[in-house]
Amino acid sequence: MTAYQFSESFAKEMDAQDALSSFRNEFHIPVWKGKESIYLTGNSLGLQPKSAREFVEQEFLDWQNLGVEGHTEAKNPWLFYHHFLTKQAAEIVGAQEKEVVIMNNLTANLHLMMVSFYRPSKARYKLIIEGGAFPSDQYAVDSQAKFHGFDPKDAIIELKPRQGEHTLRTEDIHQTIRDHADELALVMLGGVNYYTGQAYDMKSIASVAHEVGALCGFDLAHGAGNILLNLHDWEVDFAVWCSYKYLNSGPGGTSGVFVHEKHGNSADIPRFAGWWGHNEKERFLMKRDFIPMEGAQGWQLSNAQIFPMAIHRASLDIFHRAGMKNLRAKSEKLTGYLEFVLAEIANSGKFGFEVITPQNPNERGCQLSVLVKENGKKLYEYLKDNSAIVDWREPNVIRIAPVPLYNSFLDIYRLGKIIKSFEA
Repeated sequence: MTAYQFSESFAKEMDAQDALSSFRNEFHIPVWKGKESIYLTGNSLGLQPKSAREFVEQEFLDWQNLGVEGHTEAKNPWLFYHHFLTKQAAEIVGAQEKEVVIMNNLTANLHLMMVSFYRPSKARYKLIIEGGAFPSDQYAVDSQAKFHGFDPKDAIIELKPRQGEHTLRTEDIHQTIRDHADELALVMLGGVNYYTGQAYDMKSIASVAHEVGALCGFDLAHGAGNILLNLHDWEVDFAVWCSYKYLNSGPGGTSGVFVHEKHGNSADIPRFAGWWGHNEKERFLMKRDFIPMEGAQGWQLSNAQIFPMAIHRASLDIFHRAGMKNLRAKSEKLTGYLEFVLAEIANSGKFGFEVITPQNPNERGCQLSVLVKENGKKLYEYLKDNSAIVDWREPNVIRIAPVPLYNSFLDIYRLGKIIKSFEA
């Protein structure tokens, strides 16, 4: 284990030893208040890859020069564009290629998945989510319950931490699933909680859900590109994620979907259908009856979103070259250093705060959520005034996310120096 030091020389030495440090040069680092920012909020919006403009420009050129013929004659034919993303997206989430498709946006995909995997009956109609889930997930599950004629207050079970704790215990999640075994239809959690930064034990949660006869899916908005995922081997039924946070694919960027192979060709699973999900070989024969493509691709509805997908290709190319295992190893060191620096400042007794993200690296990604007991908003504004871009969440949490692709140990040291200089 690295013996950390709160010093500029130590941070620079760690950066010098970092085999991934060159990837920082592949991103635009925002300038804020007249100087290069300390950007630590990739958990909210990732930075722009410098290559993104080139990838999108290719599609502009083909549209300009080819018009409609770009569907088949473009350098990257638009008819097949989603195929160009599948292999590398599957690498990031630990899936077979046929289990992954890039399409739509996050919450739209969540609804499409729930059409297929939340199929309540009079006996089995309940759905488990984490209390304080991201609002979009809460709205989605509530509206799905209502759509099926159930009262969300009865149908939705919200997991809550124990008294005096900030995060969920895995054994409590398991027990809640078993307590509702006979009435449970679906477990649907955020793989990494957006507020606390807690990463859930998705493998065991999926296993216990299946044990009681329920299905299990995850919203991986804060997981994809952040933690190591192995969705196929974990036998997760479905998952969705966005691409604009850790996956650096631009505001409102396109989304990803995972459907386990055991469901990919099941004729008895209901789905909302569209022509892009129809058998690719017969799509333009304009036949009446829907024949879904194999695997996750069969859930597509509409034409590929070429320009957002081009940005996503640029980012996925970087991830492929860096490797998720390498990124995760660096992430654990970076986050560990941030944890150390925050503890050094807290131990000085200058002002009070508490890291509410689990200390165990296996239970978190790169985000640390810092509960600031007094003057939290003032500290957040002070950081921003000093070109340190972090994230504020009501009522009193600052989220800090050192992203391994473009953040450095020196970023964290400089952040610590700014925090130490804060006067309430």
